Amino acid sequence: MSRILSGIIPDEAVFADFRRQALSTDNWYSKYDKNGMEVWVEVAPVASSPQGNKNIPKVHKIKCRMTIKDVSAATMYDVLHDGLYRKKWDPTMLESFDIARLSPNADVGYYSWLCPKPLMNRDVVTLRSWQVTDDEYVIVNYSVKHLKYPPKKDLVRAISLLTGYLVKATGPNSCSFTYLSQADPKGSLPKWVVNKASQVLAPRVLKCVHKAGQSYPEWKEQNSPDQKPWLYPEQSTLPMMDPAELTVQRADSLENVDESSQLDIQESNKAEDSS
Repeated sequence: MSRILSGIIPDEAVFADFRRQALSTDNWYSKYDKNGMEVWVEVAPVASSPQGNKNIPKVHKIKCRMTIKDVSAATMYDVLHDGLYRKKWDPTMLESFDIARLSPNADVGYYSWLCPKPLMNRDVVTLRSWQVTDDEYVIVNYSVKHLKYPPKKDLVRAISLLTGYLVKATGPNSCSFTYLSQADPKGSLPKWVVNKASQVLAPRVLKCVHKAGQSYPEWKEQNSPDQKPWLYPEQSTLPMMDPAELTVQRADSLENVDESSQLDIQESNKAEDSS
């Protein structure tokens, strides 16, 4: 992350470091390996507080890799970018839109999603950047502050410390699909709950994306098949924005919304229902 902070738009070193993390098995602990799906959690030192307390848990970095045998790397990459198609396959999405372009391969966008009750729903504003080579596609994103999109009262502003995808072709119609994320949903959720939940949810998300990839070519054929601004920047209709107007969003600068009252209400309702 330190390299990201030196310039708001990721440079080659950031992409190289993300690629290294996505492919490495050093310092990663395997949590799941079944049916072409693998899940790892980073083995990292426990975060310490300014007071020297060393038992404060940190938000894990999680990595999922899926072996896809029936969809090309290029198609999976298109699915990740196509905001119009996402409305078709993402059941948790509340709202999603691109805000502005920062460069030919970077933009800033907004995304909000449903959380299971009694938790409040979340949203995030992220800077996204991408890189394409002959047989490899990389997308990285992290949270930024945008003056026109401050936190909302009815949503908890979550933080992407670093999230991204590495899609590598393994054949003309197959690929290796890796998702890596370190994100803090904020609110009052204990970190161990966040870490446990992410290990369960991430594989579900990947399976959902894979299914979307299977249906994408047919859908795209009927929906502006030649329109792919993520591959052809000249097609983009987004306004340009000066990257200097954005700053990296730090987790500690956001207020932790107390959701415990929501949990208490849920528990009391359960008690009433059972009486």
